[in-house]
Amino acid sequence: MSLKTKVIDKDNVVVRFSGDSGDGMQLTGTLFSQTTAIYGNDISTFPDYPSEIRAPQGTISGVSGFQVHFGKKEVFTPGDYCDVLVAMNPAALKANSKWMKPGGTIIIDIDAFDEKNLLKAGYKTDDPISEDLLNDFHIVRAPITSLTKESLKDIGLDNKSILRSKNMLALGLVYWMFDRPLIHTQHYINKKFKKNKIIVEANLKVLEDGYNYGGNIQAITPSYLVLPASIPKGKYRNLGGNTAVAWGLIAASQKSGLELFLGSYPITPATEILQELSARKDLGVKVFQAEDEIAGICTALGASFAGDLAVTTTSGPGLALKGEAIGLAVMAELPIVIVNVQRGGPSTGLPTKTEQSDLMQALFGRNGESPAVVVAASTPTNCFDYAFYAAKIAVEHMTPVILLTDGFLANGTQPWLIPDLNNWPQIVVPVADSKTKDWHPYLRDAEKLARTWAIPGTPNLQHRLGGLEKSYSSGAISHDAANHQLMCETRKEKVQRVANYIPDLELMGDVNAELLVVGWGGTYGHLYTALDELATEGISIALAHFNYINPLPKNSYQLLKNYEKIVVCELNLGQFADYLRMQFPDVNTTRYNKVQGAPFTVEELKTHFKSLLAK
Repeated sequence: MSLKTKVIDKDNVVVRFSGDSGDGMQLTGTLFSQTTAIYGNDISTFPDYPSEIRAPQGTISGVSGFQVHFGKKEVFTPGDYCDVLVAMNPAALKANSKWMKPGGTIIIDIDAFDEKNLLKAGYKTDDPISEDLLNDFHIVRAPITSLTKESLKDIGLDNKSILRSKNMLALGLVYWMFDRPLIHTQHYINKKFKKNKIIVEANLKVLEDGYNYGGNIQAITPSYLVLPASIPKGKYRNLGGNTAVAWGLIAASQKSGLELFLGSYPITPATEILQELSARKDLGVKVFQAEDEIAGICTALGASFAGDLAVTTTSGPGLALKGEAIGLAVMAELPIVIVNVQRGGPSTGLPTKTEQSDLMQALFGRNGESPAVVVAASTPTNCFDYAFYAAKIAVEHMTPVILLTDGFLANGTQPWLIPDLNNWPQIVVPVADSKTKDWHPYLRDAEKLARTWAIPGTPNLQHRLGGLEKSYSSGAISHDAANHQLMCETRKEKVQRVANYIPDLELMGDVNAELLVVGWGGTYGHLYTALDELATEGISIALAHFNYINPLPKNSYQLLKNYEKIVVCELNLGQFADYLRMQFPDVNTTRYNKVQGAPFTVEELKTHFKSLLAK
């Protein structure tokens, strides 16, 4: 009679794949996430890339990770701590063991734990398990490298190519632990490598051997049962934030009837938007990869002048370079969407890590009185929504709109219910009428104060736009002092009137709670989860999460002033808290900040909220 594995029944599980940047952990995590989503679990993922393009192999700075949180109910974060860690080398173990849950399972490639690699990772002994105090965890010492070599010894590949397949053996083992089918990954391998049959054969064989290895060691290895989630019926796909932004912009193009033009320069972590849109020529998307950030936005402004839905994408350093051209868009009152995928700064900073520190730059990082609408997405999937509405606001109000996402949202994924675009609002384009008597470039809508959009080539609508101040009444260049003040005030008021067209701020949790938590952008999932978990402990708090930053929702002050205890949580040193103080001087807030290149953990948020309630 064979021994049976211990089966752990859980509502949700966090798995982290970790190894050297050449070990294929991103692909491994992605394939596991896709299979888990197809199985029916709700998921949230977070890839964690090294900041260096190619850090020294085997070192902690070169560790690449992919974390997935999945469960039989809705999940909002990639999870704080892991139930299962796959560590392909000692550096991966050293970097990630501190994030393990008590009693969790650690799978190590024991072949990689030699003297050389242990030294590179900073271990002082030849027993990293004892050195890191990990003896209370389930340790699976799997000879992943040697098993891969044995599996493929007769297949005809060189040693380097064989070792590239070891991530599939680890993936097969994890599939066994969670009783997940191999078929979806098998389809992927057949499609991905269809032109190289030997690579297909190698990956399929190693994947199956990893799965079978799990069965062979089941007496010492726990397995996990996580049932499918109950989710609304419909067609879903696993969607990341950058792809969601691209698709939201395409949807806006469809609903406005405008051709979509992207003028951009590649920059981490925003490049994927450029890549995704460049593949959509079939939908009429035009993409220009410029020689630098300034050229990227200037080509987009030219496209906007010509009547396209114009977009440029970047991260913090690129937003700084685009500042003057954004000011030109403010002066010319041309619609354009500037997507800023925030990363750790300043300067080059932490290019693969997440942060929320570009808020003040988005609000004020231009010369002169240069107001722009600022919108922030809050989940990987609602990047679609806010890209769409950023484009809608830009076109209908004839103004530049800055859409803020961040590295956490850009690289994370969630299941996304594919929407019916018939249920989404039309985007009304304020095209100038060539029959309008006494038309001029700054003839405005009385409610929005938006000027009309005269497409070049339209009879009777010849005009000039530029960076010099224009006359309010004629559109001609003007150096009149009173006119300049009028135009500055009008452009500011035009942005403020956008508040009439955005939803009110919603309050989540207990409206009568003693403590109000305030967040914005990509911190939503962690803040909401903290609120939800505290509620199960009998502790009530309220949450106000902002997606519209400039202008703020019209009910913002009315909502905030009802609370004496307010804490603003953000991944910077307090920029939104400072902004709220500027807008509402009599609203007192405290702040909770983190600038470590990583999201909040739910546990640290809960601890801080409890400490505030105890005061």
